[in-house]
Amino acid sequence: MNITEEIKQVFIRPRKVLHQFIAVNVGVFFIIQLLKVVELLFSLPVNISTFLIQHLSLPSSLNTLLTQPWSLFTYMFLHANLLHLLFNMLGLYWFGQVVEEFLGSKKFRWIYLLGGVIGGILFIAAYNVFPLFAEIKNSSTILGASAGVMAIVVAAATLVPNFPFMLLLLGEVRIKYIAFFYILFDLISIASANAGGHISHLGGALLGFTYISQMRSGESSFFSNIGKKITSVFSGKSKMKVAYKNTDAKNKKRAANANRQEVIDKILDKISKTGYEGLSREEKEILFKASQEKE
Repeated sequence: MNITEEIKQVFIRPRKVLHQFIAVNVGVFFIIQLLKVVELLFSLPVNISTFLIQHLSLPSSLNTLLTQPWSLFTYMFLHANLLHLLFNMLGLYWFGQVVEEFLGSKKFRWIYLLGGVIGGILFIAAYNVFPLFAEIKNSSTILGASAGVMAIVVAAATLVPNFPFMLLLLGEVRIKYIAFFYILFDLISIASANAGGHISHLGGALLGFTYISQMRSGESSFFSNIGKKITSVFSGKSKMKVAYKNTDAKNKKRAANANRQEVIDKILDKISKTGYEGLSREEKEILFKASQEKE
């Protein structure tokens, strides 16, 4: 396989959406950094890299947002520096594996993207509501995948709270304590210079918790439904449906979903105690089928 095919494998036909998101984040970062090098070497009069960052970052100003609405999505694929990128991608890789393994690629995708969107909306709302930000609300911006990553972290902790992680110097730590530390750190860091970033992280955390909580209740997730609607727009599928009432069928389906979710919850609890290898072949099969189902 040549390098072109390998790139296509990652960006177009990835085995895991997790790998695709990491590749996009890394790719965007290095493209912008290479542009900076070219601009510096040739002393170009037009600073393309700065223009891209300005128009892809998320502004807190509502007037500016109206001129670049796409930034509500693009900001989560930008990073300020290499360390910013590294920490976010490590977090996405570690916790993203848990979410994608247990829930499948589709749910992983929507948790990350919607976490970034909700985080961005909370950032904009906070800067336009609280007096603290009155003087800087028209000039502030945020960028980074942190809100989406935070959604993945909290989703994983809500899904399998006792799942163990091996941390350097600390040893084995359950994922729920890691998520709790992240949330607490973001709360107390609102008083820092990067208040907007930490507020957006909390928006991502809220999305991750709500998404998994609704999913485990056996009801159709509000955020999952948003994902379906967005998908249907881009897929061009007809929205025409034949509607009819069938209460008995709905009740039976709801009961079946609740029973199935109860079985899945027991399997997830078992994983958090004994690990994935402790599952029987039948349990692994049930979990695999559940992760492949359409949202």
